[in-house]
Amino acid sequence: MAWKVVAGRDYLYRKKAAAWKSLGPRSPETEHAHLQFHKGRDECKRRLSTLSARLDEMAAINRAMRLGRMPLTTARILRALNKASLIGTALDIVGTNALFVYERLAGVSIDSGLLATGDIDLLFDARTNLNLLRRNIGSEGLMGVLRATDKSFQPLARGSFRASNREGYLVDLIGPTSANPMLETSVTALVENEEDLSAVEIDGLQWLVNSPKVSAIVLDERGYPLSCTCPDPRSFALHKLWVSRREDRDPLKKSRDEAQSRLVVEMLSRNIPHLRFDDPALGAIPKRLRQLSEELLKPAPTGDQIEPNW
Repeated sequence: MAWKVVAGRDYLYRKKAAAWKSLGPRSPETEHAHLQFHKGRDECKRRLSTLSARLDEMAAINRAMRLGRMPLTTARILRALNKASLIGTALDIVGTNALFVYERLAGVSIDSGLLATGDIDLLFDARTNLNLLRRNIGSEGLMGVLRATDKSFQPLARGSFRASNREGYLVDLIGPTSANPMLETSVTALVENEEDLSAVEIDGLQWLVNSPKVSAIVLDERGYPLSCTCPDPRSFALHKLWVSRREDRDPLKKSRDEAQSRLVVEMLSRNIPHLRFDDPALGAIPKRLRQLSEELLKPAPTGDQIEPNW
């Protein structure tokens, strides 16, 4: 907010985004508004400075206690997406990175072997009102948000669903298959820009899109917090087990998919028992898929181990 001279007279202007708007000529009312604005801004700066210093102190403690889990690149991308109001609206975290949320909800630490990943999967929900979100992301769309965190991010090809930075970290934009592909034209991108990522349609993701959502504050490797939203852990477990049974699934990923599925179910049984598989909230998931929970809830077979755990 600032004074500007127009035709020899002072006017009070307020800036929102890149636009200045006049609030009227100098008067007791506009002078009071100007004074209150700057007092409020200075107070906000002091408050943010204090909170930032406190976060730095707590981050150091979190690092010393080894509480930070999420990789830095992943965390920085998610902070940028949160700033653009995309997480929990048009985009949700799926795949291995969702485990950081589930372990936080359960109050446990998952073995690092099942958390290892060099990419992030973002589930695109085209039902979101994208016109409102586009004000936050600009004409470059998702690529613009990614480049705000790392300028080296580039789509692998025009109209690709995947982007990579110079270190080989991958960002995949994925979405559910259209309910009626013969009659509908699916929206697969955040903005109408050929340089932006376009979601690849994958069978089964409609169950995750229609699933309830969960959110949690997780810590990155440097000990700083960030907010994450992803599909309900029960939907994750059922979907992962279903994926592990698909004939077209990469054989090297099948065992990992099933292990992640069973791990999440074990966490639910032990630490979050109120999240039951017979919950009506899971009604959007097909009955046959929900019936897989009976298999997941069975105790793992025990017996004498006659081979080393190579």
